[in-house]
Amino acid sequence: MQGLLTVTLVVANLIGAVVAVVLSTWVIPGPGPVAATWVMIAVGVPCYVVVALVFGTVWGTGRALRAVRWAIADREPTAGDRRATLRVPLRLTLMQAFLWGLATALFTGVVAVVQPELVFTVAFTSGFAGIVVCANAYLLSEFALRPVAARAVGDEPTGGAGVRVRMLLFWCLGTGVPVAGLLLVAVFALLRDTVPNTRLAVTVVVLTGVVLVVGFLVTEFTARAIVGPVRSVRDGMGLVRQGHLDTRVAVYDGTELGLLQAGFNRMADGLAERERIRDLFGRHVGREVAEAALTADVDHRVQDVAVVFVDLVGSTALAATRPPTEVVDLLNRFFAVVVDEVDRHGGVVNKFVGDAALAVFGAPLPLEDHAGRALATARAIATRLPRELPTCQAGIGVAAGQVVAGNVGAQRRFEYTVIGDPVNEAARLTELAKSTPGKLLASSQAVAEAAPSEAAHWHLTDRVTLRGRTEDTLLAIPRDHAE
Repeated sequence: MQGLLTVTLVVANLIGAVVAVVLSTWVIPGPGPVAATWVMIAVGVPCYVVVALVFGTVWGTGRALRAVRWAIADREPTAGDRRATLRVPLRLTLMQAFLWGLATALFTGVVAVVQPELVFTVAFTSGFAGIVVCANAYLLSEFALRPVAARAVGDEPTGGAGVRVRMLLFWCLGTGVPVAGLLLVAVFALLRDTVPNTRLAVTVVVLTGVVLVVGFLVTEFTARAIVGPVRSVRDGMGLVRQGHLDTRVAVYDGTELGLLQAGFNRMADGLAERERIRDLFGRHVGREVAEAALTADVDHRVQDVAVVFVDLVGSTALAATRPPTEVVDLLNRFFAVVVDEVDRHGGVVNKFVGDAALAVFGAPLPLEDHAGRALATARAIATRLPRELPTCQAGIGVAAGQVVAGNVGAQRRFEYTVIGDPVNEAARLTELAKSTPGKLLASSQAVAEAAPSEAAHWHLTDRVTLRGRTEDTLLAIPRDHAE
């Protein structure tokens, strides 16, 4: 970094010195230098440039390194470190302004003694070259320090000039001051009234070229300084749209552009946190319920649904004879089968109650052939459990009908659930199914509401009065169990 800063400052100063000499000796209209003036140019200018470069390099880059010592030591910056780091380009620019102001005063004073008629020429060209050097020093040093500035700024841009101030400064350096200098040259030529037209035309052409080049360079650097942060935010937004919520952009600008970059990072953090909450919420209540809750579409409503109730057989004895960790592992494997089949058929696992699970088809969102999907889910679970968990038996009941679906609970703690006769009926069918072959029973209403393709897999059997009910329920079992 010190090498990059040194090279940029040396090149900027050398260009400024060459511009000053060329303008004062061959471009600005007026008498040519006398012998004593040529001696001053040939000896004084190189000596001062060397001294200024050495002093500027040691003083300027030395102070810059002290300001970013925290980065070299690889530690977190303090508030003072942040401010000092962001002010390095301004301090280097002020240093260049001091050195060139001193040079302007020194050489103008010498010329006032040796050749007074060149006072305006030397003062103007030295000041003009100093402005060019200051502009380049600020822009190049700011560019060189961007990696360190990114670490210093973090997500809290502070200490830099605003975009409005920066734009006004760049306009002054790249356009305002050079054009004002061109105007002064024209006024000076008119006042003297002894400048040949050809010399005046050459002067105007050269100065105009310098103004155009300097103005273009300053504008280009300004555009890069503004477009860089905006482009990084644009690219980051593109990645976020593709689902990369861990995208972050480097914050390296101390102005409102840095606030834009930091704001993007905070937005990405918020989106990632929201997605984590959505995922966690969905795991607890089901993705469909979570989506409905996020859209405030969970008001109580009467819906036609099908309910699947699954309950382990002998879970009390299981918990009494096996270690808790083994019981939990068995329950997780059991629920994994249930959740997998319910998700595959488009249902929602509404809740886990101890060693039982309640799945709903048709709420919170309507579902085509909800009864058929529930019956197919029950058959798939009844087939997989003996094969994948041979030591684990479960009763399965399926019922269908109208329920009230919505949030139940207190204002600060809701639970989405379904309440109605089909839920109770499915629970009673599960109790009865535990003592029947196949461990699976469904109500005839569920079969009647199912599509013919699924209803064909079921066989109607006996009528029974389930516990807690006054009307008989016509039972249905899978045909392969009936055979």
